[in-house]
Amino acid sequence: MARSSSASKSSSAPADAGLPSGVQNGVRDRLIVGLDVDDVGAADAAVSRLGDAVRFYKIGKQLFVHAGPDVVRRVQATGADVFLDLKFHDIPNTVAAAGVEAARLGVRIFNVHAAGGLTMMQRTVAEVDRVCRAEQRRRPKIIAVTVLTSLADADLVQVGVERTTAQQVVKLARLAKRAGLDGVVASPREIGAIRRACGPDFLIVTPGVRPAGGDVHDQKRVLTPGEAVAAGADYLVVSLPVLAAADPVAAAEDIVTDMRRGARKRG
Repeated sequence: MARSSSASKSSSAPADAGLPSGVQNGVRDRLIVGLDVDDVGAADAAVSRLGDAVRFYKIGKQLFVHAGPDVVRRVQATGADVFLDLKFHDIPNTVAAAGVEAARLGVRIFNVHAAGGLTMMQRTVAEVDRVCRAEQRRRPKIIAVTVLTSLADADLVQVGVERTTAQQVVKLARLAKRAGLDGVVASPREIGAIRRACGPDFLIVTPGVRPAGGDVHDQKRVLTPGEAVAAGADYLVVSLPVLAAADPVAAAEDIVTDMRRGARKRG
């Protein structure tokens, strides 16, 4: 897997000058493109075509089950970072062991379901910390899934949750912070509430983002990239608007440009 030089490696530095300190360190590096494809060939082609326009990729269940850890290594070999989006949710020892292997794989971020409970999250943090210290590895960021962006209030009621999505997101975000996690995955519409509940340093990774006029597909709580960054998102996860575009590089560049506009609106 080789990456093309479709975008200049230094292009983000001058463009990011003058942005708020919280987003100054590479707006481009805060765009995560989801490799929501069904085989290694398609993943290779996407990464190669996007080249230097994208430096961070999400690998989820479909591609990981199809190709295994090797696909993570293939992406990393291009110099890009990986968010391993497997949403671990099991008994504490099992999730902790899976988290350790994610750290050994060298991913930058991985996630667990906050609904797995406080003990599950605490044990995962403790084991990953222990192994990374012992083996002198870079510790990945560990974040929690709160409420899937495909779910609305009515969907929560169907599974026995009487809180609104906004209330449930905040409850689970607080639980994740108490457990020592680095942040959460959450819809852009909950960013403000999470910031108030968990503070400015709590990481927020935000799917449910679509360019203005784009198809929302199965996402129910969406904002544009600029709106999400302006609201305080740390990273944005985008897949189809880039991968399905006639010109994926141009689509990624447009998203980064909108992110910069949003960053300049942040206080």
